[in-house]
Amino acid sequence: MIAAAAAAMRIFQILEFNQFNTGSVHQMFQAAAGLRERSHEVTVISRPDAVLQQRCEERGIDFAGLAMRNQFDIASVRKLQRLIGSKQPDVIHVHKGVAHALALAATWHKRVGAFVVNRGVSFPLDIWNRGKFRTRRVDRIVTVCEQIRQVVISTGKLPPDKVSVIYAGTDVNEFDPARWDGRAFWREKNIADDRFLIAQVGVRQWKGWKELIDATAAVLPSHPKIHLALIGCRNESEAAEVNRYASERGVGRHVVAVEYRTDMPNVFASCDLVVDASWAGTGITGTVREAMAMQKPVIATNCGGNAELVSSRGVGWLVPARDVNALATAIREVIEQPDRAASVARNARRHVVQGFSKDLRISRLEELYSKILGL
Repeated sequence: MIAAAAAAMRIFQILEFNQFNTGSVHQMFQAAAGLRERSHEVTVISRPDAVLQQRCEERGIDFAGLAMRNQFDIASVRKLQRLIGSKQPDVIHVHKGVAHALALAATWHKRVGAFVVNRGVSFPLDIWNRGKFRTRRVDRIVTVCEQIRQVVISTGKLPPDKVSVIYAGTDVNEFDPARWDGRAFWREKNIADDRFLIAQVGVRQWKGWKELIDATAAVLPSHPKIHLALIGCRNESEAAEVNRYASERGVGRHVVAVEYRTDMPNVFASCDLVVDASWAGTGITGTVREAMAMQKPVIATNCGGNAELVSSRGVGWLVPARDVNALATAIREVIEQPDRAASVARNARRHVVQGFSKDLRISRLEELYSKILGL
């Protein structure tokens, strides 16, 4: 049973990344802002960045910039020790490897009430990082899905009760289809009105964007109006690689390489289908969760914890990773069965509202911190 309210706590959220082009930063900031809204005293500690600092200040969150150059940055350890000494946090919650190592070093002689580590990727723990998770000074490891929890327990040789699942959350008020213009992105990108727009966010190799282009090429002969937007190209080199591969596969005119976007509800409002073709590394793909909240049909690979989100045929399509034929078949089904696709999309939004919302995540974090602290 999730508590209705929690005693006020002093909380550090620590992450070396500081750019809002990664899911870890979005989820860290969401936690910080949500906890601050519930009257906790929150400090975000990250590498110096004017944008992140401004967003923290706008939400009443303290911000501290540390270089955090690497896991052995002694200067950052000393500065973090001084911050801990002055602010006396009840909770330290770290979100990536460098932050984890530095916070452990900074609390070597003085433990905090609750030391929590986030784990959002499905890569196994190994000899190089296992010790950071096994130490008794880590009170709890939070994974973003059950699949990652099992990986952490098995590869870290950890007791199951040390590892908890708290699903990442979507702001279902922000990602609400009623709030957004369904054609704004089309107009911006000069996409013809009769296209069937498919989108994927992420162009790192393991995101499976090449497999998605291959599937697009397979579907195109029977559905010549499809148009694929690959979103999140961080520079001209990445965009050029996407365009080059699409041209080689004969679908260059049907694929557009899109820059990194900060307006994903606006983008998803224009999509007919959202795909995540990842084949490694993923936890639960945040953009799939957001697209479901925007009441869009989704296709995800059975990678990481995606099966925990796309948990039935009633809320989306789940296909094997790196299976181009299965991906192409699912795309055809969405196009050829519009009534089913619309019904699945409606179910998908309800599914996210009930089990994967931001508010539910914040409540579960409060409950976890309070339990460790004995409040």
